[in-house]
Amino acid sequence: MAEKMDAALDYNAKSESVVVDASKKLRIGIIGCGWIADAHVISYKEMPDVEIVAGADLIPGKAAAFFKKHGVEGVKTDYASHKEMLDDESLKLDAVSICTYNRQHAEPAIYALKKGVHVMLEKPFTVTLDEAIEVMKAEKESGKILSIGFQPRLDANMQQIKKIVESGELGKIYYIQTGGGRRRGIPTPFGTTFIEDKTAGLGALADIGCYSLDLVLNAIGYPKPLTVTGYKSDFFGKDPNYSGYPEGKKAEYAAKFGVDDFAAGFIRLEGGIILDFRIAWAMNLDTPGDTIIMGTKGSLRVPSTDCWNGSFYAPMKIYHEVAGLQTYTEIPLHPADSKLFYKKIRSFLDAIKNNTPAPVPSSQIIYNQAILDGIARSSELGREIEIEIPEI
Repeated sequence: MAEKMDAALDYNAKSESVVVDASKKLRIGIIGCGWIADAHVISYKEMPDVEIVAGADLIPGKAAAFFKKHGVEGVKTDYASHKEMLDDESLKLDAVSICTYNRQHAEPAIYALKKGVHVMLEKPFTVTLDEAIEVMKAEKESGKILSIGFQPRLDANMQQIKKIVESGELGKIYYIQTGGGRRRGIPTPFGTTFIEDKTAGLGALADIGCYSLDLVLNAIGYPKPLTVTGYKSDFFGKDPNYSGYPEGKKAEYAAKFGVDDFAAGFIRLEGGIILDFRIAWAMNLDTPGDTIIMGTKGSLRVPSTDCWNGSFYAPMKIYHEVAGLQTYTEIPLHPADSKLFYKKIRSFLDAIKNNTPAPVPSSQIIYNQAILDGIARSSELGREIEIEIPEI
């Protein structure tokens, strides 16, 4: 027996038009002009209260070419580093988007915050837990806004998961399974930045695993992680015959591969909740499993995706009992939202203008980072570890 649940929202309703006060423009800088910065600039260009005034990249000429490609004029780009840009008092920056590779997240974030500049930091937060703690210390000292780039938070289907949990429909949550991934999807179309240890630090674990973790942790209120048993592997990435590498570069890419292409973890959370996690860039399987949130009154099944960076495309189901009969309720899908990235940037800017909390606060994502870090360290040590996060 199956029943349909009435939509909680009018799925055909259009987003209300929001009037933006453009009388005072926010002055924005971009640190790192690689492919993820494209989405930031495209979003900023749509906002009448934004002026992009500066950009910096470690590769000479890259920033200038980047803004020329996007048709953004008058941007100062003659900086050899983020420090030079942030030290330029003439810019009078209000905020920066940090779009660097993973290992360069912490340093510019700390420097920008110490300079009194608000920060939109792309995910993952950092590579290590220690780095994330140092960023949070700078955030606290500065009093500025630091928001982490988790745009799926703004998807109506993702938000529906949190609403279901908070409604009490599932009862007490005691076990969660989450993850996902791609059969062949090591990200190399833009070169080797994602797969080299010197730039990425972590692979699938941080790239798409952080999204999967945020999906469930945000839904249940981000309880503190206590212990982690972790595992990582790199069988596909180090294989010179891996079919996903560009022809002519297979051996080169395999030799440079220095991160994980699969990771898994068993995490104990506060409140007696167990989190069973697995994520893949490449595997001989269509999916390592759906996301499942199990409760004493019902369990929620969320269909797996290859990335978790937007929405999902099949209905969720709640398995429960009705009048003693085992049944399930199918949750109608909200339409996919193509403006999630724009909304991520807009919510960050609105927090600056209205002096409200960060839309995706570091106080939550530090737990996400602690799990990523814990899985990596546990895998290297070959044993369970305790997670310790100091007061900041």
